[in-house]
Amino acid sequence: MILVTGGTGFIGKALVRNLVESGYAVRMLIRPSPRSPDLPVGVAVDVAVSSLSDERGLRAAMVGVDTIYHLAGVERRGAYADLQNVDIDGTRKIVTAAADARVKRIFLTSHLGADRASAYPVLKAKAIAEEHVRRSGIDYTILRSAIVYGPNDGFTTALASLVATVPFFYLTPGDGRTLLQPIWVEDLATCLVWALEDETTKNETYEIGGSEYLSFNQVLENVMQAINIQRTIIHTRDYSDPRSDISWLTSFSLLAGLPGDKSNLCAGYYSPRVSPDACPHVPTAWLSTGC
Repeated sequence: MILVTGGTGFIGKALVRNLVESGYAVRMLIRPSPRSPDLPVGVAVDVAVSSLSDERGLRAAMVGVDTIYHLAGVERRGAYADLQNVDIDGTRKIVTAAADARVKRIFLTSHLGADRASAYPVLKAKAIAEEHVRRSGIDYTILRSAIVYGPNDGFTTALASLVATVPFFYLTPGDGRTLLQPIWVEDLATCLVWALEDETTKNETYEIGGSEYLSFNQVLENVMQAINIQRTIIHTRDYSDPRSDISWLTSFSLLAGLPGDKSNLCAGYYSPRVSPDACPHVPTAWLSTGC
């Protein structure tokens, strides 16, 4: 039995579907909520209800479990994210319960650039969570991914909405040349399943990205083409400002109505250490359904 935390999220739904299609029995950990959980449609799974802070509930959820995919996190809430209680303490309690339940393997999704010394809260929290997993005594695999895209993601969908809302032009803070290395959500899910089936990935940390390096300008052009809306792109920052690569991401988040924590947007966009061939590539045709 495989336990998936964060299975109702953007990446989690794709992973759960891929695991079930590959023949694995899956149990999803759902946090208590007065609202009905957004479970993957048409996928047969077990469900366990427990918060990450409920150690007794976590142990009950892990009965009969030999593998855990820990995807739960609150980074998309931006400035309102409780990274300490969810990403850090939640991960610690997951691995503690997993060790008690004699779970054989745990997978953790993280970000490119995760570092305990980082000035960005999300990257720092992810690095601390990684250490909890490494010190658990359980065989682990950590995947640090670039920005993940797909239908209903937190980046291109908001970008498309903003382009459609503002008439005639689009203001782009910065020169738009910041490099991204986006990975399609289905490719990331496939990599997570492949890692389960490959014994050589045990106790390793991998950095993965998509097969193309794209500038923000290229992403914007692709989005406009996909939704059949054209806007004049106006660059508004001083290109000589060395802080512009960070500032435009923060400005975009505020303009798009996203949480204003720039670490959410800066985390996991591009790393020169990630090979473009690190994972399979799916063409940008997804935009026709994602936006």
